[in-house]
Amino acid sequence: MADSPIHVVAGVLRDAQGRVLVAQRPAGKHLAGFWEFPGGKRDPGETPPDALRRELAEELGIRVDAAEPLIAVPWTYPEKRIVLDAWIVTAYTGEVHAREHEALRWVDPAELATLPMPPADVPIVTALRLPDRYLITPPLASSARAVVLDGIEHACRAGIRLIQFRQPAWTRRETESGAIDARAICMRHGAALLVNGDIEIALRCDPAGVHLPARMARTLDRRPLPADRWFAVSCHDEAELAHAARIGADFATLAPVATTPTHPDAAPLGWPRFAALTAAAPLPVYALGGMGLADIATARRNGGQGIAAIRALWP
Repeated sequence: MADSPIHVVAGVLRDAQGRVLVAQRPAGKHLAGFWEFPGGKRDPGETPPDALRRELAEELGIRVDAAEPLIAVPWTYPEKRIVLDAWIVTAYTGEVHAREHEALRWVDPAELATLPMPPADVPIVTALRLPDRYLITPPLASSARAVVLDGIEHACRAGIRLIQFRQPAWTRRETESGAIDARAICMRHGAALLVNGDIEIALRCDPAGVHLPARMARTLDRRPLPADRWFAVSCHDEAELAHAARIGADFATLAPVATTPTHPDAAPLGWPRFAALTAAAPLPVYALGGMGLADIATARRNGGQGIAAIRALWP
């Protein structure tokens, strides 16, 4: 196996109905018959945007006018290592045609998980499904149950679509009851709920997912929930991110990126370290710790999915 990974670009195109374009790999190719996001290898000296423009012109017959980074996925196959750099094509000229693939399909994003896809493309599907902000509920006394649920309602109305229900001071019974009601609120608004730190409660609160602290994730050797339920892990370093990926986490938070009042003694990672750790992780990563709405763009420029926060996102 080559020492250096092969750098590959992929384009994510959407039509007016929000459907996503996928291309079927032709016979005789590696992973023939699988569906993938169109693209190909970067030539020496090419920037990712230049490679994307060239590859999509060759494969689809279009001119890419504008694109923005989505996620870069490092992946090891038995015969090679790659970095799959996915970009959302926000504007293009021309009609797509299958010049090199067996077939093209426009599919609803929810259908992508049902298609046979190369393993390196799967985190791209996850990144497409995830929003750029992840709300963590503030820790309050159980007597403030109504305040928590009202805050979740207001957050959903404000457009939040991914929420972690975290109430460390509540009993398990209180947590489960609160999570059931929070799940109902989220479902009304098309938002997803993850229960912090309790797999059993998450399983009973269908269709809630679970978010585990690193110490709990460390005890697992496989994914604890079905594939159709979100599974996330709190991480602080490269080893924890690698373990989260090994056990099948859909995404992770990485903290603390900046100084935070919640953990004032914790040394912040800073954006350069966040970018380096995220680049080595084959899953979407949210920046956590001292984050505000203005940091969403910075997180994305540094390879992140967006931000996770309490104060900045709580209504």
